[in-house]
Amino acid sequence: MEAYTQFAAVYDRLMADMPYPRWLAFADACWRRYGKPATVVDLGCGTGSIALPLARAGYTVYGIDLSSDMLAIARSKQDDAAASGTAIWLRQDMTEWDVGRPVDSVVSFCDCLNYLTDDDDVLDAFRATYRGLKPGGVFLFDVHAPRTLARYAEEQPFVLDEPDVAYIWTSELDEDRMEIEHRLTIFAERSGGAYARIEEVHVQRAYDAEWIREALLATGFSQVDRYADFELEAPDGDAERLFFAAVK
Repeated sequence: MEAYTQFAAVYDRLMADMPYPRWLAFADACWRRYGKPATVVDLGCGTGSIALPLARAGYTVYGIDLSSDMLAIARSKQDDAAASGTAIWLRQDMTEWDVGRPVDSVVSFCDCLNYLTDDDDVLDAFRATYRGLKPGGVFLFDVHAPRTLARYAEEQPFVLDEPDVAYIWTSELDEDRMEIEHRLTIFAERSGGAYARIEEVHVQRAYDAEWIREALLATGFSQVDRYADFELEAPDGDAERLFFAAVK
């Protein structure tokens, strides 16, 4: 089932403050450490906010997402004249993706893997990524730490009230599974001054960092390094966002 079906229309507006430059800088720092790629897969590419800058920087990028609506927006944003690389958009499930050729690196940022709420789905995504990488290729991704989901539950509800868009966002946490359900009611201005009401439910699950590391090693990755909060430094107990670099 597709995620972000209605949300796609207002996604970029609501995500305008997301730290995309920091994800890109983290990827660049890792590639300097692990090897610079020519071909990159962006798993959960959304509207292309990571994939398009990479293409413009000269990489051949495969943007993979399950939502055809998000991919349509990514295509509409693509400016071939400004890109020295190539962006190719594919509607696929991240648990079984395949671009038909091995690639040098795979990235999955903006906590995409937290949307896989079953252990087996996470393992399938790791296996698909391992198969899709060249030997020596690196898989870079980030996830919310469990404490981050707990903080969302403690601090909710969240409210935005701006002239062109508003939302009410509530969250409910299942502490046993460390799984959180986000419910959003969004009011987005349309042409002519009318507002569309959009109802969205998104579920994320946080996984233990050591479980993720062991799962990557069991998949076959030869080296798994852990970082935190956009820095090439080992995470501590205060880390909000956990980063992984797994080398095939």
